[in-house]
Amino acid sequence: MRRVVLTGAGTINALGHDVPSTLQALREGRCGIGPLQFRDVERLAIRIGAQIKDYDEAAHFTRQQLALHDRFTQFALIAAREAVARSGLAFDGELGPRTGVILGNSGGGLSTIDDSYRAVFEEGKNRVHPFTVPRLMANAASSAVSMAHGLMGPSFTVSSACASSNHAIGLAFQMIRSGMADIMLTGGSEAMLCFGGIKAWEGLRVMSPDACRPFSATRNGMVEGEGAAVFVLEDRDRATARGAEILAEVAGFGMTADAGDIVMPTVEGPERAIRAALADAGLNPEDVDYINAHGTGTAANDRTECAAVARALGPQAERVLISSTKSMHGHLIGGTGAVELLACLMALREGIVAPTVGWEAPDPDCPLDVVPNVAREARVAACLSNAFAFGGLNAVLALRAA
Repeated sequence: MRRVVLTGAGTINALGHDVPSTLQALREGRCGIGPLQFRDVERLAIRIGAQIKDYDEAAHFTRQQLALHDRFTQFALIAAREAVARSGLAFDGELGPRTGVILGNSGGGLSTIDDSYRAVFEEGKNRVHPFTVPRLMANAASSAVSMAHGLMGPSFTVSSACASSNHAIGLAFQMIRSGMADIMLTGGSEAMLCFGGIKAWEGLRVMSPDACRPFSATRNGMVEGEGAAVFVLEDRDRATARGAEILAEVAGFGMTADAGDIVMPTVEGPERAIRAALADAGLNPEDVDYINAHGTGTAANDRTECAAVARALGPQAERVLISSTKSMHGHLIGGTGAVELLACLMALREGIVAPTVGWEAPDPDCPLDVVPNVAREARVAACLSNAFAFGGLNAVLALRAA
């Protein structure tokens, strides 16, 4: 089987409009969560989120393009542009048919859905925008990226709630490793910060009204974010032959299902996913130096995840650094694993582990080193990225330093 490496990365999220600014925010432990700004926000009980500030869609897209692209598709296209530019690739000739796109997404074009419902039910209109369906469909971002870059290989969207991005990246990794494709653009995008998106999550009563404090005894829920991150995955031999800068190696992938409750996680499902990722990568527990946690800031997730890590890594869990960057960029739902992979790249390449900000007090049920509040220098040769979703779906990526 072929080895798979990362040769490009791009993002736009609440911490920054590109990779360098996002990494700087992660190093500084800067929080992108603040008051939400959109129509009817005063009708919501939850009024905070990790919203992208100073975003001018007209600076990135023409009027014709904006007529076709919901906010989540715009984010994916911006991130893909940066990733492709960083990789140095041009998809002409035979390369286009050997390159595909797999992106994760959970909600689709929620802004388009919100606007359409308003038009019909609130304003009494009998017509909606003619591109409503192409804008709201979950595969809109994947299709737009493939069209923008002429990518004619395997292309589709994975929708598995909060595990969507990790599932997408894992499947892209497997396609290259198996020889089905030579290069894949992969990651995830989400734009749920609209009235309907927040109102739906309010109903679950898992949202914090003030801050995201993963693993802290004072936590009181999750905070939503928005944005995208896209990566270029490539056959290692091909990348080396063309002299590409290799950012990291994707070494393994594990996925499991709890087959239990629709919203309450188990310990066993995430534990098996962690073990599967380690086995796929040929890593032992002592090889893992850092874990980017799912770390939502809910009691159910945080305690379950810590127990799963402790079981999967055994005595090694006490020395491993584990942090949740959702405390800074929020929970991007279907796009969250993609943005969090940037923290893994930073740890592997720079030896800097992003912190869990907002941490105030230890929780005896979360006895691991959660890198509270301040980034830490550490030698990181291998790391894991966890994603655990409603529906009991678990996806864990394993990465090695290049």
